[in-house]
Amino acid sequence: MTGTITHDPPPAAGGRQSGPLIVTEDTELLDDLLRLCAAAGATPEVHHSVPVTPPSFPSAPSALTAVASSASPAPAAAGRRTGWETAPLVLVGDDAARRVRGAVRRRGVVLVGRDQDDSGIWQRAVEIGADHVLMLPEGEQWLVDRIADVAEGVGRPALTVGVIGGRGGAGASTLACALAVTSAREGLRSLLVDADPLGGGLDVLLGGETAEGLRWPAFAASRGRVGGGALEESLPQLHSLRVLSWDRGDCVAVPPQAVRAVLAAARRRGGTVVVDLPRRIDDGVAEVLAQLDIGLLVVPAELRAVAAAGRVAAAVGMVLRDLRVAVRGPYGSGLDDREVARLLGLPLAGEVPVESGLLRATESRRPPGTPARGPLARFCRGFWERALAETDGRGGSGS
Repeated sequence: MTGTITHDPPPAAGGRQSGPLIVTEDTELLDDLLRLCAAAGATPEVHHSVPVTPPSFPSAPSALTAVASSASPAPAAAGRRTGWETAPLVLVGDDAARRVRGAVRRRGVVLVGRDQDDSGIWQRAVEIGADHVLMLPEGEQWLVDRIADVAEGVGRPALTVGVIGGRGGAGASTLACALAVTSAREGLRSLLVDADPLGGGLDVLLGGETAEGLRWPAFAASRGRVGGGALEESLPQLHSLRVLSWDRGDCVAVPPQAVRAVLAAARRRGGTVVVDLPRRIDDGVAEVLAQLDIGLLVVPAELRAVAAAGRVAAAVGMVLRDLRVAVRGPYGSGLDDREVARLLGLPLAGEVPVESGLLRATESRRPPGTPARGPLARFCRGFWERALAETDGRGGSGS
């Protein structure tokens, strides 16, 4: 279980990421936190209370350094900042909460406990200015992901957009590909994820079904953290973007925890992630939906499609808060894009334009959105400009 109080951790000074700072005298809790740091690939500093001098960094990158310091909190020497102030993430054991009360207030402090029935932990979190309250073992995966962010030195996570059809044949895969191609052309780190094992493979749509690199079945056994850099390097690169799709072998079930680990790694790399979603919602798709920033529901402008899209929107909306409708013409009698959005009760993302020659271009191995001045590319470019501006304005994810 985790609880959020305020905001995200500060970046490390000078652009360099150090490991998290652990403050505890609880040996069992320390063992757990060291184990989670190791799983996330991070090297922590360990103190019994607030450090009074800047921590020394280990000579070997793989070493786990435990610096025992039982001194009470005291101001750092003039002009010097302690590890408490500079660490990108601080993990305070509940046993140490009283010992850190006098420390400088900062972001990125997590108060870690085990007693689910201890309501007083929230008061102690407020007293030390903690951003989060986390209970073990329930919150282990959340904490591993957060420590992994520190270990990989990421900035803001990727702006992650899911595209789903309101009915079969709505053009969701085409729009997902065009969004990813446009993002890559604009110079953003871009990843296209095919979340539909029965969809035929987005690598085929991009003309790269024989490209070297891993597909989803290779990640089916993943249970813990997946490194963002390793993931990116392992995937096929097509049209300046990375693609995670399916192979042509037997359909392999990828468990939800593997889906969660892969998507978390993709988000840690920053830039944009576009996910082509199936219309059915199973446990794996629910894991994807939970990590999306924005969902686009592609709806052809005809009444039967609107009726089908309403059922899809109801299911997706149970997990994803920001779901928008992208309307595709031609329009049926009495319908336009605003009317479709009104009938569905969703905000309008815009009208997906009809692009002549799209089928011929796809058959000739040119992916959707390739003509930079085409109507589909213009739609995608406008979407990214608005979405990235929104996330900048609210200090959220994106690049």
